[in-house]
Amino acid sequence: MTQTALILGARGKIGRHFTKAFQDAGWQTRAFTRGTDMAAAAQGCDVIVNGLNPPNYHAWDRLLPAITTEVLAAAKASGATILFPGNVYVFGTQPGPWDETTPHRPVSRKGRIRSEVEARYKAAAAEGVQVIILRAGDFIDPGSADSLMDIAFLRRFDKGVVSTMGDPDAPHAYAYLPDMARAGVQLAAMRADLPAFNDVPFPGHTFTTRELMQELQALTGRRLKLGHFPWWMIRLAAPVWELGRELGEMRYLYDTPHSLSGARLQALLPGFRQTPLSEVLRAVLARREGFAPAA
Repeated sequence: MTQTALILGARGKIGRHFTKAFQDAGWQTRAFTRGTDMAAAAQGCDVIVNGLNPPNYHAWDRLLPAITTEVLAAAKASGATILFPGNVYVFGTQPGPWDETTPHRPVSRKGRIRSEVEARYKAAAAEGVQVIILRAGDFIDPGSADSLMDIAFLRRFDKGVVSTMGDPDAPHAYAYLPDMARAGVQLAAMRADLPAFNDVPFPGHTFTTRELMQELQALTGRRLKLGHFPWWMIRLAAPVWELGRELGEMRYLYDTPHSLSGARLQALLPGFRQTPLSEVLRAVLARREGFAPAA
């Protein structure tokens, strides 16, 4: 029997990759049209993928709670499972590795908002709505040049510089979106065997900026050096540049050593294999003109 996933934010990073992963696994997908009745769109769907995220963190305090209310109502009306991409903002600066038992101790406004949203999902699960939170670090998107990998770390790559956004030796968690989407589909497929509420960390790849530079040197055969991300420019532009202002609030993450435990995912999906980091970086380099990896 064919299963159907309703994709919210189908044109965004999450939406594009989850749509492809569900279709590759034989599911039907529906793209939700903003401004229409979400509960009606969810009728007949087995899973709702909440990939809605206001661009540039715009009005999170108002928009994320409103989106959450609409998603919960659609899930209750349709009986669909909610698949929600969580992040690491909720953990603040406490020591890791972070897993499904790590308490929420946000140190930022955005972290508090996300923690409040997740609390609502957990409360809804107690009332019969099944929720899968697939939690990940910073996204690596092979099909887009607007992720932090491009706009921050590789912003001066053409000049032989890899920019660090904080401590170059602080481990940082990343998620390769095609891998995260595959994991999400596999979790959705086994939802009948899962409890009502599921918090599943996606370990992805953890590396420091220095290790990133070394990997890129090995792939390209080029000699690279570390540079520093121009936070001073961000501070100057913050009054008139929303994304810059919001990025500054999350600066602490690039000085906070962290990783996500893979134990829960491994227990649920013992056969799941991630794309090796070298292949991930090859995919990133492949869309940068003139920087094909070394043979």
